[in-house]
Amino acid sequence: MSITTRRADLADLDLLHDLAARTFGLATPAGTRQSDIDAFIARHLSAESFRRYLSDPERIILIAAEDGVPVGYSMLVRGPIADPDVAKVVDAATSIELSKFYLAPHRHGSGVAATLMAATLSEAMATGAAHCWLGVNQQNERAGRFYAKQGFEVVGVKRFLVGDVWHDDHVRMRALVSA
Repeated sequence: MSITTRRADLADLDLLHDLAARTFGLATPAGTRQSDIDAFIARHLSAESFRRYLSDPERIILIAAEDGVPVGYSMLVRGPIADPDVAKVVDAATSIELSKFYLAPHRHGSGVAATLMAATLSEAMATGAAHCWLGVNQQNERAGRFYAKQGFEVVGVKRFLVGDVWHDDHVRMRALVSA
């Protein structure tokens, strides 16, 4: 098995939308309405959304592939923190957000996530950020365990809107240090 990562580009719009559409619902709590998941994907994870993300110099999107087949992606975002709950616990001037980190369900536990995380954290360090932060649903125990294993500690809480339902997230952060 060969796992690779690379930066995404505009040619990857449909690929990213497809990965996002197949993986976003995995991060939502049981009972989240499919219509809310679909609305979120249409608004934030469409091919056009990814066109905007890839054109934004404050964003870095990576794709992970296994034996040449794309199976996951991540997105880092630099800049101001709009959420006041996050701004209370994260210094925007020294931090970068890990906004998206998704993997096809059949690849969970395969090592792809660890490889993608290592590449993502390397990209985060290259920006000069001292810390990387993320939000993860409090009920997503699998992701919580993975992020804890990767050195992300809970530093606060925030709310995340999917459709018309607010969900509770943990804000997790880790220091970025060179090896």
